[in-house]
Amino acid sequence: MELRQLRYFIKVAEHGSMGRAAADLGVVTSALSQQISRLEGELAARLLTRTATGVTPTDAGIAFLRQAQLALRHADSAAHAARQARLTGHVSVGMAATTASVLAMPFLRAMRERYPDVRVHLVEALSGHLSSMLNSRRLDLAVLFRSEAAQRWSVLPLIDERLFLIAKPGMKGLPAAGPVRLRDLAGLSFVLPSSSHGLRALLDAAFVRARVTPEVSVEIDGLSVLMDLVQDGFGATIQPGAATARLSGQPLEVREIRDRFLHRPNLLVSLSDDELSPAALAARVLLSRVASAQVTSGNWPGATLHES
Repeated sequence: MELRQLRYFIKVAEHGSMGRAAADLGVVTSALSQQISRLEGELAARLLTRTATGVTPTDAGIAFLRQAQLALRHADSAAHAARQARLTGHVSVGMAATTASVLAMPFLRAMRERYPDVRVHLVEALSGHLSSMLNSRRLDLAVLFRSEAAQRWSVLPLIDERLFLIAKPGMKGLPAAGPVRLRDLAGLSFVLPSSSHGLRALLDAAFVRARVTPEVSVEIDGLSVLMDLVQDGFGATIQPGAATARLSGQPLEVREIRDRFLHRPNLLVSLSDDELSPAALAARVLLSRVASAQVTSGNWPGATLHES
């Protein structure tokens, strides 16, 4: 027995006519009649008497009508309660600066719209620091660039980011226009994150593989100041495309680095499911959806959805 059948029967009994009930429900008369016949078959009882002028409930139909109206009212009340109930609680989310530049605002807007009573604590920090905060249970979830198998984490591959050479136009040693390879960058002076930064570890390994020793003039772990220096011509940098999202002022040269092994995975990492609150579980699903939407809409430069 389906709620739809109860609604159909109640409408027919109220209108005293299959045709008028079908018009009110927006269905064809034959479909309505079929559902009523199926309901009568399931109950093994005749509910309606069909006459030349319409239909009238039988004694069984009158008894069933009262209970059907009550059941439908309870079902409608339950659905209304579910729609009105709002998820509450809090969730703590971590993102690196480049990730936050393209993901933080869309995610927070989506949380406010979908879960207005959930309080969000957003932490912008280095990926390694975010990992430590997850381990100490000071974060519920974070977007990281590598995971540690020893931890009881839930890990979802999310995004793959290409890396770009970013420099002030006309900078000394800048290769000719177009995509570049690491071997083309030996004559540049670089502004890069320090060795505590996950991106720096990735770049150091890539330079070794390309047999290039970069000239690093200064190390900065803050994205804002780093990009200010690049705009000032202090040095070039290598960053994911998201690093350019907050730039203003003079345009920069942004060249894709074509070395196939040079890309950065973004992983949605959280505490294990049994440690997450309902608010954190909901936020994790929403964060994944927002990240995917940012990529497919073209708002995440150089990013592609992970193939899995």
